[in-house]
Amino acid sequence: MKNIVLFDDEVWSELLPLTFTRPLGLLRVGILTIAEKWQKALAIDSLCFWTQPYLSPKFPMNLGEQNYFINGRILPNTALVEEILALKEGECLVKDEMIVAFVQADLHGSSNIKGVVSSTHKETKSSFVQLNHVWDLFQLNGAAIQADFEVLTKGRQSQSLHKSNVVIGDESLVFLEEGSTIFAATLNTNHGPIYIGKNAEVMEGANLRGSFALCTHGVVKMAAKIYKGTTIGPYAKVGGELSNVMIQGYSNKGHDGYLGNAVIGEWCNLGADTNCSNLKNNYGEIKVWNYTAEAFVQSGLQFCGLIMGDHAKSGINTMFNTGTVIGVAANIFGAGFPNKHIPSFSWGTSQTYDMQKMFETAERVMARRKQILTEIDKEILQYLFHNTKVYRSWENGF
Repeated sequence: MKNIVLFDDEVWSELLPLTFTRPLGLLRVGILTIAEKWQKALAIDSLCFWTQPYLSPKFPMNLGEQNYFINGRILPNTALVEEILALKEGECLVKDEMIVAFVQADLHGSSNIKGVVSSTHKETKSSFVQLNHVWDLFQLNGAAIQADFEVLTKGRQSQSLHKSNVVIGDESLVFLEEGSTIFAATLNTNHGPIYIGKNAEVMEGANLRGSFALCTHGVVKMAAKIYKGTTIGPYAKVGGELSNVMIQGYSNKGHDGYLGNAVIGEWCNLGADTNCSNLKNNYGEIKVWNYTAEAFVQSGLQFCGLIMGDHAKSGINTMFNTGTVIGVAANIFGAGFPNKHIPSFSWGTSQTYDMQKMFETAERVMARRKQILTEIDKEILQYLFHNTKVYRSWENGF
């Protein structure tokens, strides 16, 4: 039986701060995570991960007799799946210098992808989508919603749409999963499909433009305005105005305020009237903090808003500049614009979040969604606390 392992390559650091707390394969883009896309494409129930050592207790790698290792930042398609499944023991599929996939029975204790891969390389003939930068999570989201919509709805019947709703465009591009509710909303499918997940709710007066996805148990609040290319992950709640936003899940933007061209992790909360710029006043290219370079780099983008790691929070009326990057478990409040790079475990703008208080908050937040902050979660956060100290300048005498 084929055992599928999604591995992190060196580009893992380009997807920080989202990958501080998860393997590449558990990033959500479109409706599904990359891992879920591969499960659908390969018709399998489960897979595992070869990730960073500190994450492996939560996301263990389990080897079988026949192991297919697949790059966790690549999105599957039919042609690529066929190429991968045709690989034999010791063969490696590559694109230029990027390892796409390989088959190997044993890693022989190696912790380095390139050190374990056989020299028998085959250049792929397939074209595919891959993540290279953290902003790709919103840049690629609209097309990924379209692709996932086709996979998830093929041959299936949507729940009926209540007559109080107004559909502009093709109603067959609106799909409601079991238990979802939507009343008195406006849905425009002229630019893409609209997917409403199981037990999700769209409240009265919401205006949705496809492509749009609301995942399992997600909530869109009254009179929300949501533009194309937006995904609201599982158990997340949103209100106000959003455009081309990827929310991984379990986070809240429950009130008015603008969020555009943005990526939000899990267990985040944006306080009321938090507003996020996504366009510079001079319409110039936006620089974004890069953890690989440990510096601000040109993104090549004219539109780029907020990028926020897991467990981060903002106080009411917070204002974020274009291309602001916030690390894990930062708690942001205070007057004026905060810095464009806010280190993990920041408290305000120049203090450090006490770990025990952070744990207490996380436990309360997660309990609201009937989830638990496990001891392994705490160990991961403790590891990150110590290993992100270098970015908290006030702790280093700067």
